This record gives sequence, structure tokens and C-alpha cells, in this order.
Amino acid sequence: MGAGKLFAGALAVLAAVLLVQGQSTFSGTPLGLDLYMPAPDDNPLTAEKVALGRKLFFDTRLSRNQTVACASCHDLKHAFTDGKPLSEGVFGRRGTRSAPTLVNRGYGGSQFWDGRARSLEEQVLKPIQDPNEMDMTLEEVSSRIGLTRQEISRSLSSYLRSIRSGNSAFDRHVNGDPQALTEEQRRGLQVFRVKGNCNACHVGPNFTDERFHNTGVSWREERWLDEGRFGVTMRPEDRGAFKTPTLREVALTAPYMHDGSLATLEDVVEFYNRGGKSNPHLDSEIQPLHLSEEEKRALVSFLRALSGEIIEGAH
Repeated sequence: MGAGKLFAGALAVLAAVLLVQGQSTFSGTPLGLDLYMPAPDDNPLTAEKVALGRKLFFDTRLSRNQTVACASCHDLKHAFTDGKPLSEGVFGRRGTRSAPTLVNRGYGGSQFWDGRARSLEEQVLKPIQDPNEMDMTLEEVSSRIGLTRQEISRSLSSYLRSIRSGNSAFDRHVNGDPQALTEEQRRGLQVFRVKGNCNACHVGPNFTDERFHNTGVSWREERWLDEGRFGVTMRPEDRGAFKTPTLREVALTAPYMHDGSLATLEDVVEFYNRGGKSNPHLDSEIQPLHLSEEEKRALVSFLRALSGEIIEGAH
């Protein structure tokens, strides 16, 4: 048997093992992402569940007045965000945080800006019950659409696992394409890795450490407008801490931060260049960067190179 066949056989065995352990493989996984997607043992990925979840994602019957669907706040055109500072639900009710992108959330750990959901299965049910989003009970939704709570949870979470973004210019650069990044973007990558210290938090294939950091965004007039992770853990050191978002497709997900308070990538870079906003629990990694105007432009240019190919609905 040739080396190629041996390698292919080894991959097949590995895939089988991971499937048994509650993971799944995707055909056509975008470049730069893990081939294997974690999934709970009791909710293995299937094409049927992904397809049902996709239907539910666009179904306005999940909301009280049947005007809001999951897709209302998570639009493919905005990399599964809504382009608004704060999300808007039924009857024009406005939430307190920006809708986070859903790309590559299947690779993540806890969900929401404050990490209050420990799994996608738990996460997908919360907007349905939130008075400012869909304002329904799970019993009402189950009766209306004819599916059990478990079927809703498992199918919606399966669909979310299918939403992936990769194959960006950066990914092609890493994989040996010398023309993938412009000269300015290559300088921006250097700033990202060294002087900017961006990869202290934005690490790995998904450009997030999946942890919670205080950058001072929510600190205004000597008080917290939003206490973030503290609302979940009740630990004082978590006041004002929010989960590191992925930088995949970041050029499409404006406005930025948990409250949508920064309109552009240039604003974000300037915020971090100043060292965030000083407060009693500012993360130790947040320090003034002293970037030149050229370095700021290069960093923004590199961040735009993290937009690639978004795939959804495939298994």
C-alpha cells in the first residue's frame, strides 16, 4: 500500500473515532478551520437536524407577534449580525447588547457576551424566552410549531454549528500563497502579532481565546453601565469583562464591542491604541500601544483580510 493510501486510511480511522466521541466532519470545510466540529454525544450532527434548524432560524413563528426570527438579528449579509448597535426584538423593544456574530460559534465554549450559556443547545432557547427578543415561552413555541423543546434546541444548535467562515486572504497566506496579503496587510499582521499585542486575546484558528476580558468599554462616569461576566459569576474581578469575539469576518460586523459603541475598525484600533479605558478591573494586557498612523492603517487593513468564505446549512 502506498503512502497516500496509508495517510487516507489513517484520516478515515481518525474521523471515525471523533464521530464516536460526539464530533463530526464537514465536507468542504473552509481553509483555516478545524476539520472536526465538537458536538454533544446526545446531539450528533446530521443533515436532517441542520436542515430543520435552518428552517427554524428563519421562522418568525418563534416570536410573540410573529415578526422576528433568529435571522432578524443574525443576517448573513452582516456575517450573522444585524449592523445595529443594540439588537431589536418584538414590538420594537431594544436589548442592551449588540447581536454577536454566529460564525464559527460551534467551535466555541460558552455562549453570549457574558458566557451565561454553556452550550449552543442552551443558548438557542434563550432568545425565544427573552422579553426584549422573541418574548415567548418554550411551551407556547412548541405548541405553535409542533416540535418539542428538545427538537427545537437540538436542530437550531445543529444549524449554528454549520455556520462557518474561513478561506480568508490570511488563511491563504499561512498556507503558502505569497500574493494573498498585500504589503500593507503583511505589515498589519506584524503589528497584530507584536506591537499591537492583539493575539494576547485573539488567538487560534478562530481568533479568540473564548475568555472574558475587561477593556473598559462599559466604564462610564465612574460606574458600570453593564457589569458583563460579573452577572454570571458574581466575582468582583469579572465586573466589566466580556467574551473575546472572533475576528473572522470582522469587516462585516460593525458596529463593534458588546454595546456597539465603536462604529468602525479604525475606532476600535484607536480605542486599544489609547490603552482602553482605565477602571478598577482593567485587564493587565490592555496597555497604550503607541502605534503610528501608518501602523494603525496597516492593522485595519490586516483585519479586513480576515474576511473570507461563509458557509451555512451544510453538513
